[in-house]
Parts: sequence; structure tokens; C-alpha cells
Amino acid sequence: MIRYAFSIAAAAVLMAPITANAQQVEISANGPVIELSVFESVTAEPDLVTIGAGVTSQAKTAVEAMRMNARQMQIVVDRIKALGVPDKDIQTTGINLNAQYDYDRENQRQVFRGYQVSNRVSVKLRDVQATGAVLDALVVAGATDLSGPSFSIEDDTEAKNIARERAIEAAQIRANAYAKLFDYGGIKVLSISETLRNAGPSTRSAGFASIAEDAAPSAPVQPGQVSTGVSLSIKYEMVRSSE
Repeated sequence: MIRYAFSIAAAAVLMAPITANAQQVEISANGPVIELSVFESVTAEPDLVTIGAGVTSQAKTAVEAMRMNARQMQIVVDRIKALGVPDKDIQTTGINLNAQYDYDRENQRQVFRGYQVSNRVSVKLRDVQATGAVLDALVVAGATDLSGPSFSIEDDTEAKNIARERAIEAAQIRANAYAKLFDYGGIKVLSISETLRNAGPSTRSAGFASIAEDAAPSAPVQPGQVSTGVSLSIKYEMVRSSE
């Protein structure tokens, strides 16, 4: 069940006529102008979860570290695919190679230790309830670094449409209230600008270091709800009679 909540962030009444420009179209106002900023959000259950999985490897040489990491990461990627995740939902987000040093306090100098390679992928899961089991499986496959999960709505078009309708309704009610206070009969829209608020993912750290093969129940994951919405800035002219 979709729930919504809205709040009017700001309102200003300009008691002098103005000229508004939008896409080279000039709109003149003969009466006072009201400018309202309205935000409307809609909450819904997420249907998409994004997690990050990575492998970090260390070796004496850069070549050895890269090769070791490639083998380990391939096992993790193969495991992700075996869980039913298609190629299009698996994306490499970073491969890093860095020299590692230890500090020799006695001689006060850096001592070369070897190389460290990290490789990370971002994975989209469309079965939200399977998130915990997938995280466990990735660690068993050799993943040494997990992040997320990050929950979102894959297609929030309908939710944004609801938020937009509610925002306009709220703005009109407030604008008409201003018009009534100043003894005007109605309002006329002069301009509208919109800012979209994407479905805000709630992010939690997976918080795993290692999991044994025979580990019992998967890590509990609560998807909760996420919100998406629109912010509108609307200018109305107060008129003597409804038009």
C-alpha cells in the first residue's frame, strides 16, 4: 500500500506585477503574484537492491597480486551468476593496485612489503528477500569486502505521478487561500518548475568479515520502505475572478 506525505517548504506573496520568462515565452501578470515551493513524497516497498562485492589480494609482485586477484574475483563473479544474476546487473566499479609499506621505527624508514590489489563489482538483485542469502554466498565464494545493501524502486514513475498530483493539489489549496485573504476571486498559473527526488535508497553496511561454509541462517536483512517524490516551484497570479 503506497503512503504519501507532503510539506510546503516556502511561500511568498509578491504584491507587484511581474513578467516571468520560461523557454523564451514571456508571461505577464497584471495582479499580485504568489510563488510557492511544494515537496511531495511517496513511500513504497523497494523492489531493487544493490550490493557491492569485492576481493582484496596481496603478493610480493604486482603481476602476482593481479593474477591472484583475478582468479579470486572470477570465482566470486561466477558465484554471482550462478545465483541467477544476469550479466547486465553486474558491473565492475573499481580495480586498484597499490604498493604496501611497513614503517621501520628503529631505522625510521619505509620498508616495501609487496602489492595489494582490490577489485569490486556492483550487483543488482531483483529478489529483495534473497539479499541475506546472496551476501552469505558471496563471502563463502571468497569475497573479502561487502557493502550495502542499498534499496530502491526500479521504476518509480507511478509513485512520482502520485506525488506530482498531490503537490499540485496542495499548492492550489494554499494559493487559493492566499487569494482569498487578499480579496481576490481566484488564481492563474504563470509558471511551474520541477525537481525530481529519486527513490532514496536506505543504506546499511553488510558488516561481514568472514563466514564459514557451514554458517547457519543467512544474515537478516530488512528492506523497509523507500521514498521518492517531486519538488515543485509554482507561480500564480491572483485574479479578480476565476479564469
